Amino acid sequence: MFALKAPNLSTLPPTTHGFFGRTGGVSTGIYASLNCGPGSADESALVAENRRRACAALGCTILNTLYQVHGARVVTVSGAWPAPPQGDAMVTKTPGIALGILAADCAPVLFADSEAGVTGAAHAGWKSALAGVTDATLSAMEALGAQRARIAAAIGPCISQANYEVGEEFRTRFVAADGANARFFVAGARIAHHQFDLESYVAHRLACAGVDKVARLSACTYAREADFFSFRRATHRGEADYGRQLSAIVLG
Repeated sequence: MFALKAPNLSTLPPTTHGFFGRTGGVSTGIYASLNCGPGSADESALVAENRRRACAALGCTILNTLYQVHGARVVTVSGAWPAPPQGDAMVTKTPGIALGILAADCAPVLFADSEAGVTGAAHAGWKSALAGVTDATLSAMEALGAQRARIAAAIGPCISQANYEVGEEFRTRFVAADGANARFFVAGARIAHHQFDLESYVAHRLACAGVDKVARLSACTYAREADFFSFRRATHRGEADYGRQLSAIVLG
C-alpha cells in the first residue's frame, strides 16, 4: 500500500492524510487491489477490508465517504453514519473521523485548518468543480470556525490534461461561466476537441477563493495504471467497471 502525501498538509498536526493508490488491498481482477468504492461491483467484503486497511494506515477506525453525485453539496460530519448521504464534500471538527473521497479520474481535494481543528474533503470532477464545490467546502469550514487565510488545500491524483479530451460543448460551458476559463483548454488531436486541465482549474478556483496554500500532486490517474484506477482508461478498454481510490484526512 502506498499513499501520496501533500507537503503543506504533512506539516499540520494533529491531522493525518493520504492520497491512496490502488496497491495494498485484497481485491482482484479489474479491481486489484485497494478498491475502496462500495459503489463498484466488487465484492462488498473485499471493499470493506480495503477500507479497513486504509483506516489502519490513517490511524483511525471511522471512515465516512459520500454517495457522490457531481454537485456542490457539503455535509457537516459529527459522527459515523450508517449509510452515506448524497453530496460531494464533507467538513468536520470531530477528531477520529476520516473524511474520504472516492475517485478514478476526478480530483480529490483535502483541506485543513489545524489551528481551528477543522478539516474538509471534496470531490471535484468537472461538474462539481464548475458548480463551486471547493468554494462551498471553504464556506462550510468557516461555519465550523476555520479561517480562510489559514486553510491549506491539496489536490490529489486526477486525470491530466494530456489524457483528458473533451468536446466543444464541454469547453463552451466553462467559457460561458468565465471567459478566462479558455486558458484551461488546448487544442486536441481531433477537430472540435480539446484537452482540459482539471487540476489547474481546481487550483484556480481555490486561489480565487482566497486559499494561498495549495499543493498540487500532479499525479495522472490515466497514465499511471500500476498506481491508480481510471474511469476513462477502463472505458477506452471496454471494461465493465473500475475501482475507486481513496483520498482521506482525519483529525487526531
